[in-house]
Amino acid sequence: MSAATFNPEERPWRQYICLACGLIYDEEQGDPDSGLAPGTRFKDIPDDWECPLCGVTKSDFELLEAKPFTAAAATPAGVSFSHTPGIIVVGAGIAGWSVVEAIRSLDLEIPITLVSACNANRYHKPELSVALSRGQQPEALIRETAVDAANRLGVRLLSDTFVVGLSAARHELRTTRGTLPYIRLVLAQGAKPALPDELPASLCWRINDLAGWSGLQQQLASGPQQVAIVGAGMVGCELAEDLTRAGHQVTLLDRQALPLTGLIPPEAGQALQQSLSTLGVNYRPSVQVAGVSAENGRKQVRLENGEILEVDQLIAATGLKTDTRLAQQAGLAFNGGILVDQLLRSSDPYIYALGDCISLDGNPCRFIEPIQQQASTVAAAVLGLKTTSYQHKTPVIRLKTRALPLVLHGLPQQDGQWEISHKSDNSMVMQQRVGNEVVATLNIGQPRQSRAA
Repeated sequence: MSAATFNPEERPWRQYICLACGLIYDEEQGDPDSGLAPGTRFKDIPDDWECPLCGVTKSDFELLEAKPFTAAAATPAGVSFSHTPGIIVVGAGIAGWSVVEAIRSLDLEIPITLVSACNANRYHKPELSVALSRGQQPEALIRETAVDAANRLGVRLLSDTFVVGLSAARHELRTTRGTLPYIRLVLAQGAKPALPDELPASLCWRINDLAGWSGLQQQLASGPQQVAIVGAGMVGCELAEDLTRAGHQVTLLDRQALPLTGLIPPEAGQALQQSLSTLGVNYRPSVQVAGVSAENGRKQVRLENGEILEVDQLIAATGLKTDTRLAQQAGLAFNGGILVDQLLRSSDPYIYALGDCISLDGNPCRFIEPIQQQASTVAAAVLGLKTTSYQHKTPVIRLKTRALPLVLHGLPQQDGQWEISHKSDNSMVMQQRVGNEVVATLNIGQPRQSRAA
């Protein structure tokens, strides 16, 4: 076809990746929640369109094109991964794969081993809390299989492999597939659900990975069910809306009187509670679960006031914690997470960490947005290249509830005072001040599809 007759709409669908959080915009699928119908070309998206997960604009996306690394380049002739120490990355979530990509972009030859307790397929974890109402299947959430990614990047992949020990003195990582020597070790192990004693792991779902989500999705596929969610934080609220939109009867339980207490002011918490209730969520404030049992395939959730809720499925959304085992074995400094410096280096100069498992100034860093920058810093540092220090900025926090979107800029302080700076029929802006300084701004507005329409 000549250039004069070429129809650009006949070219294959393309994908674009958010440089801030890793979300992929697929032209074929569009973004219906933001008012972009399937088949919307990226060039036709309004310039003020926002990433539905982290809120950056169209200018922060770039074309996603596979950049394969040849086996010859990635694994030089005569090099045996099993006997040549290289870089080992523990964890195959967004952080783990991101740092592997970043290292490979700087060095095509150094041996890299990726160790994962799961199958290591690549997917975008934040999408799990909105996938049920979209009718998505587990395979549709996988962006790239682990085998394809490992082959493309020239990485030795040890999936379904558990780390059983770490000797920092010997530079050895012990796994269920043997002991692996390393030159540099990168911990991207993430965080695991923090389950209180009254919620037995065998009786409740934790939506912290694709495997957990897939199990719940399979159980809910038979038809509408009664579901209880314990914890009205961000994940709990997002799941409550998603399951309700998917046709299930949801009860949301929390110890506090309002959802997201401590993160947003009472006015916003009341508005969020009302929006969830209007949608059909049964919000139960100021309640404490005393225990859970199972009978005839259903769960009996016993509250401290003696009431018993009988449901088909129980979900724990009670926060995350970093596993201390490897840090303790290696003698790493730890305070709510692995303590790292501005190069993301732990207290051991040969061990680095990023993502959910790290702690910055004693505060866990459990956000998607900073991971790409963290990965770039770690990649250069482990290769001994000159790099700029990682400068952490408080990410924009977005609650993915379509009924009432909330966008939080800054980090609220316990001694701060909230005030309404703008209010209209369908939106409100609140600011928190400490003295004369604005430390946080909360935007409460209409769903994105309404704004884009």
